[in-house]
Amino acid sequence: MTLASKRRLLELAGWSTIAATAALVGCGKTEEAAAPAASAPMAAASEPAAASAPAKAEPLKVAFAYVGPVGDGGWTFAHDNARKAVQKEFGDKIVTSFVEKVPEGADAERVFRDMASQGNKLIFGTTFGYMEPMLKVAADLPDVKFEHATGYKQAANMNTYDSRTYEGAYMAGVLAGHMTKTNVLGIVGSIPIPEVIRNINSFTLGAQSQNPKIKTKVVWVNDWFNPPKETEAAQSLIDARADVLFQNTDSSAVLQTAAKNKKWAFGWDSDMSAYAPDAHVASAVINWEPYYRKAIQSVLDGTWKGNQASWWGVKEGAIDLVSINDKVPADAKAAVDKVKAGLKDGSFVIWKGPIMSNDGKEVLKKDEVADDKFLGGINFFVKGVEGKVPSGK
Repeated sequence: MTLASKRRLLELAGWSTIAATAALVGCGKTEEAAAPAASAPMAAASEPAAASAPAKAEPLKVAFAYVGPVGDGGWTFAHDNARKAVQKEFGDKIVTSFVEKVPEGADAERVFRDMASQGNKLIFGTTFGYMEPMLKVAADLPDVKFEHATGYKQAANMNTYDSRTYEGAYMAGVLAGHMTKTNVLGIVGSIPIPEVIRNINSFTLGAQSQNPKIKTKVVWVNDWFNPPKETEAAQSLIDARADVLFQNTDSSAVLQTAAKNKKWAFGWDSDMSAYAPDAHVASAVINWEPYYRKAIQSVLDGTWKGNQASWWGVKEGAIDLVSINDKVPADAKAAVDKVKAGLKDGSFVIWKGPIMSNDGKEVLKKDEVADDKFLGGINFFVKGVEGKVPSGK
């Protein structure tokens, strides 16, 4: 299993020194519920002094570190929408803040330490590459609770959480199988790690469930947010006859490129329908709010425990396929509804054999169901995906 960084830094320039990092952290934004000022008439001098009211508990300070800009329209945008939602829900019980465009590695470590020094007792790191820096800081600050998105290492004061994005990818594939005219689908891949490979395969399996003739082409950009590269990759796929595009990148560039070429494409991580309504088939979205609500509530009521790992999907309300285009056939929509209902009640499983790799090997036998360990280590393409998984990442 590759240990490559899962989300790369956007705009590395300006982050090369400690001073620059400190400056960025200083720009972190804070939100808290506003409380109206109150006044009361002064008690008469002859009245006995009222008993002192118990001091109001200080709000829990919660910080979020983002690898991308909050306006990326995808991954970071989804995290920040969830942050805003929990801030609104918990009101003056919490104060949330965030720092965007935090690079992975040593700079992330300094940001986490700065967040803790500012009194934050719960810190969320929202990209894979924060795992080692967060572990290091967590070991030094046992009184602070840490939550790491998409990682696999935990500690006494550090948990991991993730979303089953492959479920959204599969549902998108179901629609893609209906919408293609060429039977060629195109995927703009970010970084060839198990999560992304799993999404590519799941999208293909979903499409093949409706159209066995499907072939999938993949172009890698080796980045998470790089609109120029994403645009170039999308165009190359269209030039290779792909008429429905999918992505595992963070910007809306793939969708917008499809629109310029009068092709179809999907939104990813957040609802991207507004960027190109005519080309938008649907968006496979992540809702981080349920997990953030659970984590914050557990800290507030004193039940938070470390060394925990969570992987949530449709069943928990963390994954969905939304804003389906009106031009999508009714039978395609019905097929997605059936899959979604099955994922929610457990009656449907995406990764169930027989499943073959694209080099002819049986990776799951008939009726064999993949467990999470299998899913977490996928390093092959399923039958129908062209090419080989890049190595050395």
